[in-house]
Parts: sequence; C-alpha cells; structure tokens
Amino acid sequence: MAAEKWSFDNVHSSIEFTVRHLLVSKVRGRFTRWNGAFQYDQKNPTDSSIDVQIDVASVDTHEPQRDAHLRSGDFFEAEKHPQITFKSTGVEAKGPGALALRGDLTIRGTTRPVVLDVELGGHVKDPWGNDRVGFSATTSIDRKDFGITFNQTLDVGGVALGEKVDIAIEIEATRAVAAKDAAKEAKEGAAVTP
Repeated sequence: MAAEKWSFDNVHSSIEFTVRHLLVSKVRGRFTRWNGAFQYDQKNPTDSSIDVQIDVASVDTHEPQRDAHLRSGDFFEAEKHPQITFKSTGVEAKGPGALALRGDLTIRGTTRPVVLDVELGGHVKDPWGNDRVGFSATTSIDRKDFGITFNQTLDVGGVALGEKVDIAIEIEATRAVAAKDAAKEAKEGAAVTP
C-alpha cells in the first residue's frame, strides 16, 4: 500500500506547548488554528510525510494580555511572521508503534531541524464508516535557536522564563476519500435516503 492522503480532524487534535515560569511553575499554551497535508502509509509508516502551517495569531494561553505579548516583536512577531511551519524530511521506525519524525521547523523566519517522538495511537473504523488514525508526538526546542530571546532577570536571581519549550501534539485524522469513491458513496446514500 502506498502513502495515502489523510485529513486532520482538528476538533480532536491539538498543538500545545509548555514553558517554565518564574523558576517554580509552568505555563501552558496552544494554537487553535492550523492546517496542512498528511500522507500516511499504514503498512509502511516510514514512507509517510507531513507538512503543517500554524497560525501564530491563534496562540492561546488563557490570558489575553500574555497572548498579545506573545504575538509582539518580543516573541513570535506575528505580524511579520504569521505562520509557524513544520515540513517532514524523514520517518524512522523506533519500535512497535513508535516513530522518529524528522523535519524542518520554522519559527519567526528561522528554520532548524527537529525530531518528534511519535507514538501510534491506533487505527479504527469510526461509527460513520471512516478510516481513522491517531498519533501522539512530543519534542523539546530551545526558543533562543529561533530568535526568541526576550526575558526578565529576577531580583532573587535567575530569569522569568525558561528557554526550553516542550511541545505536545495530538493528531486524529481520517483517510481522505478519493473523488470516485466520494461520488459512489453519495450515489449510494441518495439511493437509501427517503
């Protein structure tokens, strides 16, 4: 089986990040708008590929003032760099249900190679007859590598924000129906509709 096109189910997927704050806790955020292309081969996952575009302005940490600051030139500079992108460059099998997804991550106009540790969540036929797959992926990056260097020195020593950013991704996707299959399903559906 060759790699097939799959469609992201954004309602059941998420792209989230975590950064240490004031040396004692972590702040969590997410991006609410993103899309992309996903080619997946169930029998040979190493032949799969992914290309994702994230809308930087959709950053959401549940605090409007902080989100506005993240969009500013101190951080993502969203007006000048409206998208974060990830384009895979290779997939390596790491064991049963485990993959290493290599790719180029671009943030604020700077591109760096990253590796995501991917766990296959499973494959199922959903109640509506769609083939559905799920994945969990994690990685960590140093935000300074992407030109995001803003920080504040604390009176007690140290800095307000951590440099390490942990990224956690949950993906649920459905196999895209070919045009001829879609026409066939529509015809069959029309035949049974009262």
